[in-house]
Parts: sequence; structure tokens; C-alpha cells
Amino acid sequence: MDKISILHGDCLKLMNIIEPESVDLIVTDPPYNLSKNYGNNGDNLNHNDYIDFSRRWLAEAKRVLKPTGTIYVFMGVRYISYIYVMMEQELGLHFNSWITWTYTQGIGKTKGFSPRHDDILMFTKNNRFKYNLDPIRVPQKYYRSVNNMRGANPGNVWEFSHVHYCQANRQNHPTQKPEALFERMILASSDEDDIVLDPFCGSGTSLRVCQQLNRRGIGMEINEDYVAMTEARISQPFVGFDSIDERMERVPNDLNDEDIRREYINNHIRWFLKNHPDRIEKFLVAVNKKYSKKAAKPHFADDLHGKLTHTSRNHEQLPRQ
Repeated sequence: MDKISILHGDCLKLMNIIEPESVDLIVTDPPYNLSKNYGNNGDNLNHNDYIDFSRRWLAEAKRVLKPTGTIYVFMGVRYISYIYVMMEQELGLHFNSWITWTYTQGIGKTKGFSPRHDDILMFTKNNRFKYNLDPIRVPQKYYRSVNNMRGANPGNVWEFSHVHYCQANRQNHPTQKPEALFERMILASSDEDDIVLDPFCGSGTSLRVCQQLNRRGIGMEINEDYVAMTEARISQPFVGFDSIDERMERVPNDLNDEDIRREYINNHIRWFLKNHPDRIEKFLVAVNKKYSKKAAKPHFADDLHGKLTHTSRNHEQLPRQ
């Protein structure tokens, strides 16, 4: 199969042709049934029809998922409890995490509290599943010899900014999600060359991330315009994902020993900014600002050019559609 595939059609019909237990990971953002305009879909089924549709596609998802596989499902507050019960009680999937994606901007309300989060349910096929912690760790606040400086578990509350309409990567899609959300889930629950399925591909975020992380991505999308949009998106040059957990740019305190500091800085870029080459310069500026008075050689400008060039070269070697 091609590394990245975008299939046009109804996901229920398309999933039906996938072999059982052949997919390593499912990461998807289905319609929330909130009357969003998806071009050829009004997203306004009655309650029972939406529940039935959800039950059917989730059953197909379980069928195609490998025994060691994981599924992540985005969902809004109105239906997430129903989806949870379906996945755990009806389908017998194993609950792992209820992830909260929080953001600072969103719809404003004058009566009631303005919504500032979406939720992501993480279930596995059984209790033996793939999970890679190191690639998704976040930097420690302080340098301590007793700390694991490879970083800490990011937890189940994730803060990422929306993809704003002014951003170059913004697509003509009403519910485009930040790439860094998919980056974390895909890194955690799959390995290179694994098959990642997104039955509701939408703006193509999942496939763009799979492309850069060297996964075999399969996207399904019922709107032909979105299929064309995704094909155009994955043909664009890569300069870094469109979002980042701000903790990834955090410079630990107490890196007072210059040799340790230099070693850590090199590791930090390799560990945390590998997929964000456009953020390296900002990080090094923050290092210089924090530690310039302590360093015999306060500036890392010589290292910067090499790291930027090396990182960009590595990404040019990744497979492209």
C-alpha cells in the first residue's frame, strides 16, 4: 500500500473492505452532531439515528483493530457519555484514558460558562497494547540529577491552541484540529510503518501527521472537496507542525553546569523539537536569555545553524505523497 492513502466515500462501506485485525491505531474526530456545516453533511441527525450511526462505525473500528491496537475518539460533551458506554459496555473495549484538550479561545456565552475544552476517549482492544512514553514526554521544570531528564508524562489534560483562521495551515474546514494533538497520540500508540486509520479524515490533519512520522496512514472522507483539500495539504513542504505543547519549549531551571547544559540542550532539541524545527531558534534564544550570565560561551549561535540544517535535512528524507 501507499504510505498515505485518502479514500473517498462513506466510512461504513469503506471500513467493511478492510481486513479484520489489520489496523494498529485508529485516531479520529467524528462529527459531534452539532449542526456544523461540512459541505455535503448537515451534521444534524436525530438522537437515535446518531447513536445508531456511532454504534455501527465503532463496531467496524473494533473489528479492524489489531489485538494490540488503540483507538482515540474525539467527542463533544453532548454525546461523549453515550460513546463511552458503547465502547466499554457494548463493544467490550478496555478503557485507558479520558483526555481533556483545553484551549483559551472559543465560543463566548453570556448565560452559562463558555466552553473551553473537547474530550478524547482512549480505549484499547485488550489489556496488552502498544504505548511509547518516551516520544511524548514533556521537559522537566528543573534540572535535578535524580530526575529523568528525558522528561515527564504529559498527563491527561492537554493544552494546545486552536488552529486560528490567520494561520497559513488553516484549511476550509469548520472543526480542524491542531496537528500536535495527533502527533502525541500517534507517537504514543504506534511505531514507524504501523497502519493508522482515520474514518473521518476531514481536513487531513491525521494524514499530514502520519506522513511526517513515517506511519502508513489511511484516511476516509465522504466530502470529495475535503479529499482534494487533503491531497493538496500533504503535498506541501514541511516546516514543523502547526501547534506545540508550550512545555516543549520550556528551558529547565538550575542548568548551571555548562557541560551538562550543553549536553541537555542538544538532547532537548532531539527529544522535544524533532518535529518542530521552526521552534528551535526560539528555544535557543530562551536558553541564552536564561543562562548567558552563567556561561563562559553564552551564545549557541554556532550550534543553531547546524541543528536547523540537520533537522530540516532529516525531514526532507521522510516519505511524501
